[in-house]
Amino acid sequence: MFTPPLNALLVFMVGTPAIGWVIHKKGYPKVQGIYASAGLLVAAYFLYGLSREVSEKGIVLITGPLPFNPPLGACLQIDVFSIFMTMLYILIGLFTTVYSIKFMERDSGLTEYYTLMLGMVAGMTGVVFAGDFFTLFVFWELMCLTSYALVAFRKQKWESIEAGFKYLIMSAAGSATILLAMSFLYGMTGTLNFAALASRLANTSSEGWLYITLALVIVGFGIKAAIVPFHTWLPDAHSAAPSPVSAMLSGVMVPTGACVLIRILLLVFSSAQPAWQMTLAIFAVFTMFGGNLMALLQNDLKRLLAFSTIAHMGYIVFGFAIASPEGLAASLFHIVNHAVMKSLLFLCAGAFIRQTKTRDLRKLRGIGKTMPMTSAAFTIGTIAIAAFPPLNGFWSEMMIITAGVRAEMIIFSALMLANMALSVVYYFRLIRIIILERPTKVSKKATKAPVSMLIPILVLAFLCIFIGAYPVPYIDASSKAAEAMLNIGAYIDAVLRGL
Repeated sequence: MFTPPLNALLVFMVGTPAIGWVIHKKGYPKVQGIYASAGLLVAAYFLYGLSREVSEKGIVLITGPLPFNPPLGACLQIDVFSIFMTMLYILIGLFTTVYSIKFMERDSGLTEYYTLMLGMVAGMTGVVFAGDFFTLFVFWELMCLTSYALVAFRKQKWESIEAGFKYLIMSAAGSATILLAMSFLYGMTGTLNFAALASRLANTSSEGWLYITLALVIVGFGIKAAIVPFHTWLPDAHSAAPSPVSAMLSGVMVPTGACVLIRILLLVFSSAQPAWQMTLAIFAVFTMFGGNLMALLQNDLKRLLAFSTIAHMGYIVFGFAIASPEGLAASLFHIVNHAVMKSLLFLCAGAFIRQTKTRDLRKLRGIGKTMPMTSAAFTIGTIAIAAFPPLNGFWSEMMIITAGVRAEMIIFSALMLANMALSVVYYFRLIRIIILERPTKVSKKATKAPVSMLIPILVLAFLCIFIGAYPVPYIDASSKAAEAMLNIGAYIDAVLRGL
């Protein structure tokens, strides 16, 4: 139907309610989490086979039966970039699902929870596999709808309902903006296929409509990417969602918006590249400063981490704005590092919150004395995301700055460096509060996190160290994905040759 990994995710998603019904009768709720984790492992196995096919062919094109072929019909077009991102989705999805088995055991509606988690991973996978706007929009909505429900999952709390509704309104406005941009593109070219759009818009005479459509695309996808000033849904959504959901949102879903945006800009709007490069760079600076300055003011642990995500989206968008092989590779490498670091921090935060029933940093002081393993992992993640060598965050952030200097965007690189220095202030404040200060009455009562929650935390902490010590394989993978994004001629030729 689609591709083996995407099929596996969709089949396990559809099968989860049936498994949940059986488990409800038998009384073994943890089996649902094990089933969802198995689904992600099966998808990972099939993705490995697909990755070998992509490495042989370069691009794998999947179309429907005649006459529903591109450029009029929908298609999937899988390249190295698609495989790169999907591996990240499945990896972080697996960690958060395993973590959820124990973390979510006190919640009701677990059947719905795991169905939505698998649906969100499937949606993100479909988005990066899409070869046309129609297919992208269908999977984009799957990703969005499942994430709305996950943010508002704890519906007995008003905070979750309010955050979910705010996220729904803003994200729906972004989707409507994307839909309007799609209508303009179809009106100008008669197709929604990316390769055909790239070919037909390369020498378009409708420059006015092209720039209007470009603005709509940046705004529509910029909302999901939490680019300032379209970021206001994110702090509430990340704070109110269950911590494993926050890890998924921050680690992989928000960067997906930026990845889809830059892919469309490179493919469809190559003729307007000078305009969107400078626009993205300016947005990136505002996003960096907006996230870091607001993080300085927070006493809510998850809200602080949410604003940190906004700042890092600024770094990623700046790397994409450079639009050179080095800039794209640096941003993709930072997406990997950010996914590992921020997922680690949100999972650690979830362990603290589960054991203390609070997100208030003033009450979490000194919790390192009572939860030493979780706190040690949290410290590793904090140092890594503060870009201290030799941990992983240092390499990708310095690569973005270096790429900016080489592209003669020296002022923007200097502003990013200033933001990195600014972020150190609140990251080291976190370490001081968690590790160095005396425990409060609340933190004294905390007990160690369950083993099934500690395993994903410790593995992610190890990855922060391992990627920092051996960054070359990950840099090479990011560089290959960046080359695939820039190889527009091969992307267009794959559709024409496939037909």
